[in-house]
Amino acid sequence: MPLSGSPLLSVVVPARNAAETLPFCLAALERSAAGRAQVIVVDDGSTDGTGELARAAGVEVIRHEVASGPARARNVGAGSAASDIVLFVDADVVIADDAVTRVLEAFEADADLTAVFGSYDDAPGGRTLVSDYRNLLHHFVHQSSRADSASFWAGCGAVRKAAFLAVGGFDERYCRPSIEDIELGGRFARGGYRVRLDKRLTGRHLKNWTLAGLVVVDVRDRAYPWASLMLRQGRIPADLNLQYSHRVSAALVWAGIACLTGLGAGLAAGWRTPVQAAFVVGFGAAVVATALLNRGFYRFLLDRRGIRFVAAAFVLHALYYAYASATFAWCWVHHHTMGAARLGEAVV
Repeated sequence: MPLSGSPLLSVVVPARNAAETLPFCLAALERSAAGRAQVIVVDDGSTDGTGELARAAGVEVIRHEVASGPARARNVGAGSAASDIVLFVDADVVIADDAVTRVLEAFEADADLTAVFGSYDDAPGGRTLVSDYRNLLHHFVHQSSRADSASFWAGCGAVRKAAFLAVGGFDERYCRPSIEDIELGGRFARGGYRVRLDKRLTGRHLKNWTLAGLVVVDVRDRAYPWASLMLRQGRIPADLNLQYSHRVSAALVWAGIACLTGLGAGLAAGWRTPVQAAFVVGFGAAVVATALLNRGFYRFLLDRRGIRFVAAAFVLHALYYAYASATFAWCWVHHHTMGAARLGEAVV
């Protein structure tokens, strides 16, 4: 990707075995950057020719023989950045044609801005119902969150290099894709740096999710380390997917589960009809209340995918609330038994 003069920004793409999606990612970067960017692909121990594909595309490649995780890969790439602005893009994200321009304009318009990030668009590239649901959920959560943020997203997010280095970059103890970007955003916020969510800065996610893979990643790499981080810091921000409506929704889902369990036990024990009816009413009330609290999301899905998709998404959404809140509860118990320091060591 040839440059005319010094780059206006540097793009860092951490990539591990990303041969299937990286060509689409780099092609989008070429369209969006239009010769204004230095592009660095950090090949993190790939075995599928990822590095060779990147070199063939004409971008800079830094090779790690042994995989160390995207946090370290991004730090290494940022250390080689020639620009004062570093844009991080995941290897399975296809940024919009105006993304680089939006990033540059954001920093030019606000000298005090430290970082800016966007969201997935509403036309994900995943080819399964679970993929469609997950990526649309990410889009909706970011699109409905406040612009001033105490978080960060490294799928498509940019930083001023000086501030990034001043806070120590990404925490390299996160050796898998996890909450290293959220943790970085928290350090920015505690240090008095400003981070903004630009809802018009978008990228298309190409990842295909399975239900089992989604649950494992959400619990192991998202809910568990995020809950542990919040408990260690003693603060739960009411932002992104931690808004108060989401917390109440989790409680309602567990109330519905309790009603279903009680109904099943009642039927097995031959309880009288009024008792069974109470459980049915309770379950219905929990479903209706959850639907009302999340009506914006379900209306959004209805407009784009129709009623059958909404019905399936409701079940997946309820499952998410159940396992995410259960993970937080488990972390809370461990936080108060094994201590914050040991819990932190277990997470990263």
